[in-house]
Amino acid sequence: MSFTVRPGLVTGFVGPNGAGKSTTMRVILGLDAVDAGTALIEGKPYRSLRHPLSHVGALLDAAALHPGRSARHHLLWLAHSQGLGVRRVDEVIEQVGLTPAARRKAGGYSLGMRQRLGIAAALLGDPPIIMLDEPFNGMDPEGIIWMRGFLRSLAAEGRAVLVSSHLMSEMQDITDHLVVVGRGRAIADAGVVDLIAAASGNRVALRTTAGTHAMTVLGRAGGAVAAGGRDAITVSGLPAERIVALLNQSAVPFSEVSAHRATLEEVYLELTRDAVEFHAVTPTEVSR
Repeated sequence: MSFTVRPGLVTGFVGPNGAGKSTTMRVILGLDAVDAGTALIEGKPYRSLRHPLSHVGALLDAAALHPGRSARHHLLWLAHSQGLGVRRVDEVIEQVGLTPAARRKAGGYSLGMRQRLGIAAALLGDPPIIMLDEPFNGMDPEGIIWMRGFLRSLAAEGRAVLVSSHLMSEMQDITDHLVVVGRGRAIADAGVVDLIAAASGNRVALRTTAGTHAMTVLGRAGGAVAAGGRDAITVSGLPAERIVALLNQSAVPFSEVSAHRATLEEVYLELTRDAVEFHAVTPTEVSR
């Protein structure tokens, strides 16, 4: 597995369960050893960094804290280990929105609040690199909206941001680049816009209440047609203008004809189709 996380971008790190995402992040931070290869931060291994929090900030496990300490004390001892002062602790607490709860014991925090505390710890050294594993877990809708803007703002400041998540809808909104992994190797390493464009192909989305008639007309004209959801048809092999003309000539009613744009979820499922190791049994299979 080989890839680079570049400054000024939010890089998504996605793959099926067991693909190696969390292990890779642990390797980068020197928490797991490798049999071969190197993981470098600004060209150096993590263990050689004198004050690592000023180089890279990471959140891998929101539960990795002492439940009897307040959030402020949790950050204070981290700051002390890095030669950072009290002022910086209060700054990051405010930045993640935990000021009202800063003196409460972290053991009583919800998962979303622990995520915010972990992010505050990652920000302590004002590092140029931020690495977050499943940061949306436990976030309420307000927290998710905040997280989107927060990650984008970090990249806008010129930081390199690596985010692992299974929520493709969120990744589509925030990521510039995507690294897709499966079975311990990189399957794709490309810009999100390019991946979606490639997956979209030359397909056209059609919405009509006369699906059977429309499929017959377009099929006879050389189009490859497939029924989708309610009143929805996907057409390949015919441009949108030709589809409109054919439908009008045959008096087929339609309410929409538009170029199909694949979602990041569709891209992900196609790329990882052969890399999923754990499959659940569907209700249909159980009934058999």
